[in-house]
Amino acid sequence: MAKTVLVVDDSESIREVLSYTLENEGYTVCRGENGKDALNQCSKNTFDLVITDLYMPEMDGLEFIREIRRTQEYKYIPILFLTTESQFSKKEEAKEAGATGWIVKPFVPDKLIGVIRKVLR
Repeated sequence: MAKTVLVVDDSESIREVLSYTLENEGYTVCRGENGKDALNQCSKNTFDLVITDLYMPEMDGLEFIREIRRTQEYKYIPILFLTTESQFSKKEEAKEAGATGWIVKPFVPDKLIGVIRKVLR
């Protein structure tokens, strides 16, 4: 059975590229435009992995992670940050919020898939 991934990014082009990359590897992909949209999707579905941007309108990635980590369904699900941010302090803040890993944009598809395979074991 295919693993289901929620991709959350305010950039439509990033959502498209991520979806294309993941679907070519056999994953089922759902998309969210921001943290609020993604939170709504998480209340209706269960995902095996979440990939989220940091900076988004309405609810950023950190707030989104904090919110879903409060629920039993998403307490231990892997969450990857995919962002242009590379500061150590932001990485620490993301880790404290509950992020499993960090990938800097622009991403290399093969490396992204490698990280996903590791966290979904």
